[in-house]
Amino acid sequence: MHRVVIAEDTLLLREGLAGLLERFGFQCVAAVGDAEALKAAVAEHAPDLVLTDIRMPPGFTDEGLRAAVELRHNHPGLAVVVLSQYVQHRFATELLDSGDGRGVGYLLKDRIVDVEDFIATLSRVVAGGTAVDPQVISQLVRRRRDPLSSLSGRESEVLALLAEGHSNAAIARKLFVSDAAVGKHVGNILAKLHLPQTDDTNRRVLAVLAYLRESVGE
Repeated sequence: MHRVVIAEDTLLLREGLAGLLERFGFQCVAAVGDAEALKAAVAEHAPDLVLTDIRMPPGFTDEGLRAAVELRHNHPGLAVVVLSQYVQHRFATELLDSGDGRGVGYLLKDRIVDVEDFIATLSRVVAGGTAVDPQVISQLVRRRRDPLSSLSGRESEVLALLAEGHSNAAIARKLFVSDAAVGKHVGNILAKLHLPQTDDTNRRVLAVLAYLRESVGE
């Protein structure tokens, strides 16, 4: 049973998330409403996972995200998933880079449409995986001169699924194409983005995140 701390300033959403996770086998050891309470709860309960919003009291700017970055630095083995309506550029890449990019996620609230997929994503991150919403990827790379413009429509679809941490086989099933076709698309994507070839799914996601870090830094 994975132990989780939830940080969300909206009471109903906070309690709803806690109930949902408990129903699917997580143990919610704390549910708090601000970043300072989040850090205190992690120190007290030593959870396996933190699920946090970005904008929380007192300033409602990036308190949750900054706390997540700090927690990842202080607790390298702690899995952290940001769940927000917003993409906050300043600390997003720092969070995704922490812990070598393993055990971290950035999801958008309004794009979660399947509860079981959401639970599976959280479990994957706790196990050391990476999960990043494709819209987060798109907004982070927008600061560069449209680096994805050279990708075909199908390659863009594959990249979006790749960023979510799916294997070639899973992508093939979702797009109703062969594994070989997905492998070819992945190779083309990595080549066009000047990223290293690798067969390991999590390493490929890390390669995309490394590209994003370079993009935001320019």
